[in-house]
Amino acid sequence: MRTRLAALTAITALSALVAGCGGEPLSDPVRSPSTSSSSAASPVPSPVPSPAATSLDDPSVPLAERLAQALATVASGESGSGDVRDAALFEQTTARSLARGPRGKADEVLGALGRADRAQLRSDIAAARELMAMTDPQPKLPDWRIVTPPTPGELRPLYRRAQRETGTPWEYLAAVHLVETRMGRIRGTSTAGAQGPMQFLPSTFAQYGAGGDINDPGDAIMAAGRMLANNGAPRDMAGALWAYNHSDRYVAAVSAYAEQMRRSPAAYDLYWHWQVLYRHQSGTMLLPEGYPGEKAVRIAD
Repeated sequence: MRTRLAALTAITALSALVAGCGGEPLSDPVRSPSTSSSSAASPVPSPVPSPAATSLDDPSVPLAERLAQALATVASGESGSGDVRDAALFEQTTARSLARGPRGKADEVLGALGRADRAQLRSDIAAARELMAMTDPQPKLPDWRIVTPPTPGELRPLYRRAQRETGTPWEYLAAVHLVETRMGRIRGTSTAGAQGPMQFLPSTFAQYGAGGDINDPGDAIMAAGRMLANNGAPRDMAGALWAYNHSDRYVAAVSAYAEQMRRSPAAYDLYWHWQVLYRHQSGTMLLPEGYPGEKAVRIAD
């Protein structure tokens, strides 16, 4: 699977953090990103199979079995390895596909999974439904840079420090980070001017950033913790998240990811490996690390 992902990459590739953000990075743009004429003019490649190849893409194997295999690979594999990346992407794209399809199909797959895997997939399907309902596919590719994010081991202490100092549960900070910039993979400014890994307007960051750097992960995560605490966290997480982004769907999606991370330590590693997927009018585009130098890839999910 590692070779498959490398080959794929080689071939090619919400209202506000109080008032504006860059978009739902991995799945669907929640708020329209700024776009460049060069990205708009780029030809859209033909679809290629999802990077999770071999047995994960074998239609003769029941989908629930392949999902269980993928989640087991993420839980037991080496962080950042090709096999783990492929397995996480398989779970990610499968959850999106089931979220778009008939509920009966999703229920059938969920019913065939073990208890822990069922909880993981149910949360991811629910969140995907909320996020995809917030936007339409976009006509242009975004004017973003996709970079290698800090490692899971580097980010976790930042979340936990913010929890200690502000009271905001670290899982909610990680979930906001996931939805806003796919845990730091996306570099870009929204059309409203939101910036950085937690997508703050500069004016809002000035209020909560304590003189820090809006683009620094630690400073941005701490600012998010302060802002959420100022608006009700940890007692009223729904109200705090709604202040962060005035959307009930956003609140539901972030809460689903956060509560799953509370239930299962493996969920954090799974979410860290999720890739940047973008809803283009021609289909789902994977924006690989190195984009726009590495071209977007239309995937079959």
